[in-house]
Amino acid sequence: MKKVFGYFSIAEAALWSASVAAITISFFVFDRTNLLAFAASLVGVTALIFVAKGNPVGQALTIAFSIMYGIISLSFAYYGEMITYLGMTLPMAVFSLISWLRNPYDGRRSQVAVNRLRAKEILLMFVAACAVTAGFYFILAAFDTANIVPSTISVTTSFLAVYLTFRRSALYALAYAANDVVLIVLWVLATAENLGYLSVVVCFSAFFANDIYGFISWRRISKEQLRGTRAQTTVNNTSQDHT
Repeated sequence: MKKVFGYFSIAEAALWSASVAAITISFFVFDRTNLLAFAASLVGVTALIFVAKGNPVGQALTIAFSIMYGIISLSFAYYGEMITYLGMTLPMAVFSLISWLRNPYDGRRSQVAVNRLRAKEILLMFVAACAVTAGFYFILAAFDTANIVPSTISVTTSFLAVYLTFRRSALYALAYAANDVVLIVLWVLATAENLGYLSVVVCFSAFFANDIYGFISWRRISKEQLRGTRAQTTVNNTSQDHT
């Protein structure tokens, strides 16, 4: 337990605690029945705090969250969300978990090595996102998806987020934050018809705060790893000179 609590900073523990408190309060005040949504929300914010640390455990929890959220989306005919999470986020979380485990920083399994994308790859990523979005629009239209415009935009932001996560880029967090905004809009629309979904709105609001922190955390981790790599290079060069 000391290792677990010592692993997170005071700010990270406070963010996670505040997120859990907000989700729990909103569930008991506005819902009390959708236990799956409540459980998914708790799993989701826990996943995000681990992901913000660059820890592969976050990807394992994301796999569980994707399954749960896909079922929740089906209950409100948000087929875009269901297809996106079960057909894209879930498998990409599996690939990301494998990628993160294969690319630890300095041999430490608890932290992935942060990657920096080249401009060409970023351009190709956006081209692929446009193609995926166009294809999904017709699929969602065929399923008569509720609120199809924000649902389609969610596909775009989700694709960018899962790709950047797989590629170990700090930009993943900004893509997920953008996706959180879209999802907040989607579930606000659902809440207008069923107040019980307000707890899901609170959930993604908490996700937004965690993703913003995730970007800040990954920028810090990236700088620390860069300094560590440069220091190691200097030591190696010095050792070779002495030899």
